[in-house]
Amino acid sequence: MVNRTRAYLGTRHGRATGAASALSRRQLLGLTAAGLATAFFARPGSARAQDATPAANAAMPDYTGQTLNFMIIQPHAVTGDLLKADFEAATGATVELTVVPYDEVQAKATLDVQSGANVFDVLDYWYPTVGALASQGVVEDLTDFIESDPDIDPADFIPSIYDVYTLYDGRRYGIPYDGDTHVLFYNTEIFERNGPTAPKSWDDFLNAARTITEAESANGIYGAALQGFQAPIIIGSSYANRLAGFGGQFLTVDAQPALDSEAAVQAAQAMLDVAPYVLPTPLETAFEQALPAFLNGQIAMMEFWTDLGVYAEGPDSKIAGTWDVVQMPYGGANTKHIAPLNAGFCFSVSTGSRNKELARDFVKFATSKDYHLKLLTVTGSGIDPMRLSALEAEEYKAFAPKVQAAATASLSGAFAWPTIPQSPELMQVLSDELALMLQGNKDAATAIGDAQAAWVQILAG
Repeated sequence: MVNRTRAYLGTRHGRATGAASALSRRQLLGLTAAGLATAFFARPGSARAQDATPAANAAMPDYTGQTLNFMIIQPHAVTGDLLKADFEAATGATVELTVVPYDEVQAKATLDVQSGANVFDVLDYWYPTVGALASQGVVEDLTDFIESDPDIDPADFIPSIYDVYTLYDGRRYGIPYDGDTHVLFYNTEIFERNGPTAPKSWDDFLNAARTITEAESANGIYGAALQGFQAPIIIGSSYANRLAGFGGQFLTVDAQPALDSEAAVQAAQAMLDVAPYVLPTPLETAFEQALPAFLNGQIAMMEFWTDLGVYAEGPDSKIAGTWDVVQMPYGGANTKHIAPLNAGFCFSVSTGSRNKELARDFVKFATSKDYHLKLLTVTGSGIDPMRLSALEAEEYKAFAPKVQAAATASLSGAFAWPTIPQSPELMQVLSDELALMLQGNKDAATAIGDAQAAWVQILAG
């Protein structure tokens, strides 16, 4: 964390604290778009959630009379309620659920352990923080537990996410729960009336955004949204999409800063180049601005997680049947599609848990094959594939055919964010520099050069 004091998604003390909940993925439409909350948050009592049949699970131990305290991020609130009900029914335990914005998880989990309060048993963590959480003694080493239980079946986890999400210093500290990667959604109707084809390269993306915005901005329709709000999960994801597409890396194989590359500057320049042709204004654009605009037919392209396709076909969407999805564009010397692992979450056991056996069984239950498939086929769950068996399941293909195809392609060669202990601080510094660039205070080369210099200093310290 910058100055060792910031929450890991970059909300500075005294800055954007009121926006923390506004950064929570998929919950945001309910804050700004009337009628869209139902589509994004079908609660367990709703018809859509009730359609999901209980997952088949092996006989669970009887934990009657015991209580499990579970911290989950706001975008997973729907699944938290489902997990609570289903685990209580399966085991007799009582589950106390605490829902927090995901920019607070690392700070709350660390404080809980280091203060000795030890309230929580299970934590829902963002994978770039695994190194920080493990090195600070906040999360349990689950390596032996995973290897000793054949029902967990590590070989079933999607290879591109399993190690990245769980490993620190050769040991595993969590089990994947939500496997996140970006793809590019586009409005076929807007494209057809303006002439562009689905973008393959970032040049295609820029040209399509320019063409559509110049033709239709007077009517409130723009070529794309550039999510530039100054927090790593937002502006950092926009940059990661382009860094991967131009063939760059955040770090070298020996964990040294790798932003001193042509690809790193090209990625930043691609953000600057498209900024005049996107939903106004990028620095104020987070999920709560971009998502309603796409679902209401106001923007032609949206970089987002695969499950947006489920919502795009929902009853409150105005673009049902008029959208499609392709892989993230490429650019520069790179000629293949590479999808960044933007977001992505694991369940872990807190080192402060007073009932670690119960906590481990809860994590196993929540991340099991059957339960993961159940969550993938609940509208509003906010869960993307993390197991091969679910990704390839006929139920998932039938539930979201375009999404399933896009996820299969994108997860085959995904691009990971850093997971070293300094990762939260690194990504905040980068986000600050990118924001200065979009403000017009720095050009792309200067912003990325300054980020590189700061990263070198952080990792040397």
